[in-house]
Amino acid sequence: MACPFLSYRSAAADHEFDEPRAFCGAVEEFVQPMRADVCNDRYDFDHATHCEIYREHASGGGGVDGDAEASEGGDP
Repeated sequence: MACPFLSYRSAAADHEFDEPRAFCGAVEEFVQPMRADVCNDRYDFDHATHCEIYREHASGGGGVDGDAEASEGGDP
C-alpha cells in the first residue's frame, strides 16, 4: 500500500505539467522520483520504515491528515 501522504498532481500554482508529478502532502512539496519510489513501496522499500517524513508525520509530529491528501491525487 502506498504512503497516504502521496498524491500526483498535474499542476502547481500557475504551471501545468505534461505528466503528473509526485506530491508529498506531509511537507506540501513535490518530491523527486526516488522519493516517490519509497512512497509507493517499490524496489523493496517500505514507506513506514524508510521514509523519515512519513514516520515523523504518522507519529503525530506533523499534524497532516493523510486520508485527505490521498484522496486528492487518486491512485498512482
